[in-house]
Amino acid sequence: MAKTLKTILFLLIPLLGNAQQITVDGYFMQDSAKLGERVGYVLKATYPQSTQIIFPDSTFDFSPLVLLEKKTFISHTQDKVTQDSTIYYLSNFSLDPSSYLTLPVYELARYDSVVHYPLEAELKLKLTLDSIPEVLVFQENNVYQPLEKSFNWIIIGIILGGILLSLGVFYFLFADRIKKYWKERREKKRWAQFEKKWKTQTTLLTENPSIESADEVIGLWKGYMESITKLPVKEWTSSEIGERMDNPEIFKALRAIDLIIYAGKSSKSEEATAFLLEVAREKYGEKQTKITHERAVV
Repeated sequence: MAKTLKTILFLLIPLLGNAQQITVDGYFMQDSAKLGERVGYVLKATYPQSTQIIFPDSTFDFSPLVLLEKKTFISHTQDKVTQDSTIYYLSNFSLDPSSYLTLPVYELARYDSVVHYPLEAELKLKLTLDSIPEVLVFQENNVYQPLEKSFNWIIIGIILGGILLSLGVFYFLFADRIKKYWKERREKKRWAQFEKKWKTQTTLLTENPSIESADEVIGLWKGYMESITKLPVKEWTSSEIGERMDNPEIFKALRAIDLIIYAGKSSKSEEATAFLLEVAREKYGEKQTKITHERAVV
């Protein structure tokens, strides 16, 4: 019997000696906290350098507390003694007056592990209201508070869709008339610009019958006639214009101005320019009549 007792003591002495060399301490960084408040729990361990220690991770059950974050620090070793510490940030959602927590530190052995626990740390619940009055007193307030109204995107979408549909139907029904209307306005604007330039150029030609002035008058008239008739008037000679437009008087009027350009002769050009302006006005009138007829048919 004595021999067996000696054997057991021989096996337990190393374990007891090793256990005495490991110290674990755990405590909250504050003694009380509100419901759901973030609180730090410090876990420290001091152990021989040759010993392997593991602290709890996020898989550990921290009930009745909830783990928010774990913050670790670099181990510190001096004289073959290592110190480790970790801060666990927790929240308490229990309505009990006090919550208790003790986290284990695991010492890894060859075939098993030894668990070391610090003393339980207490965290008291801090109530926001010290007491609830028996009779509730409400503050009177008759000022209306404006409420933010959210947009009704369904109604807005329906309105926008209706507007787009109406525009589409309107364009489908009146697109041709609108095009004819703008075409008529464009021709009026073009005629007004031509008539203004024509008066200016013909006045200069009358006052100073030079080759440059005569060339400007002929070019202006041919350009407008080409735009209004869609014929290559600029490429035609004076005789070709009179022939193609079936009006010999046009050739005579252009010929009178051509004499200034090619022969250098000065002549009275008022009659010729007045006739050419009437020809342009006649073609403009024909174009407007055609556009008006097309609008009425649509």
